Amino acid sequence: MAPGSLVAPNVESIVPYVPGKPIEEVARELGLPDCVKLASNENPIGTSPKAAAALREAAGRAFLYPDGSCFALRAKLAARHGVTPAEIAVGNGTNELIALLARTFLSSGEEAVISATSFPIYGLVLQACGRATTVVPMRGHRYDLPAMAAAVGPRTKLVFIANPDNPNGSYVTAEELSRFLDCVPERVIVALDEAYFEFVEERDYPDATALRRRRPRLVVLRTFSKIYGLAGARVGYAVADPDIVSYLDRVRDPFNVSALAQAAAIAALDDEEHVQATLAVVREGRALLARELPRFGFTVLPSVANFLLVEAGRPGKELFEALLRHGVIVRPMASYGLPGAVRISIGLPEQNARLLSALAAVVARLRTAGG
Repeated sequence: MAPGSLVAPNVESIVPYVPGKPIEEVARELGLPDCVKLASNENPIGTSPKAAAALREAAGRAFLYPDGSCFALRAKLAARHGVTPAEIAVGNGTNELIALLARTFLSSGEEAVISATSFPIYGLVLQACGRATTVVPMRGHRYDLPAMAAAVGPRTKLVFIANPDNPNGSYVTAEELSRFLDCVPERVIVALDEAYFEFVEERDYPDATALRRRRPRLVVLRTFSKIYGLAGARVGYAVADPDIVSYLDRVRDPFNVSALAQAAAIAALDDEEHVQATLAVVREGRALLARELPRFGFTVLPSVANFLLVEAGRPGKELFEALLRHGVIVRPMASYGLPGAVRISIGLPEQNARLLSALAAVVARLRTAGG
């Protein structure tokens, strides 16, 4: 770092992560109070009712610091997964756990391997830590695990894999993951980000928690943001070897998960009715959009999650901005390395219908204009 520089070069060059556009911002900018947000893969039916009730009850104790160890939540998660509480780490969303893995385990001179056009947070946290990163291209919008295994070198300490992947919607099969783990040295920590695993119904999807028994340095990341509708509460967790959890606990901030988030997550784990209702809405909506969107000339990638990646045949930002004027928010994918695509979250039936109606008007206008 040059004398007098305010920050290190790795920080200076960071392009901040841009989240999905909030409904409030669209309403404020365009004067459209009735907006549909299909941009951030949020739960289409909302928060688990049991979790919402727990939030209301916990609000009366918000003047007290939370349980810094997340004892009750870790115990419940451990029972759910057939592990000990010492194998559970809880974070302020999985984003915090991703950053903690990089900060805790990557020393100077060590590096990580990630995939191109996958969840950009992996690259951002590694850049913020100033750690070397090898980026492996995808093959057909899927993780190229043989290429990633080949990219693992003597300095590699950490590998991130999203399964299912965001934003591509693809997944790594049990056989593919098993072969990859066999090829990667056991000293390497493999972080398997399963934020959307509850939506997967394919039989060849891997049982990552079972794979941990043969691979101690496999870390499984999961979240309450999606299937349980707690994106605003910010709570995620990792299932990992007790040594890994112990080191994460040394580095994380004290009281990193609020008392309200802990209470909501504990209650959400008991709300199987909400989970099944969410799956039904997503299953039906995903099938509808996968069938209807190609009629606009789009290419829709197969997805096992609660969103679809759509190749628009034009700049995704252009389609995003045109839909905004109709009060429909989708996610342009240029920041993910996919400038000609948008990601569309599955909504309620009426929200999906509004999207299709808006697309019909937008595409007709663009064709008339020669776009």
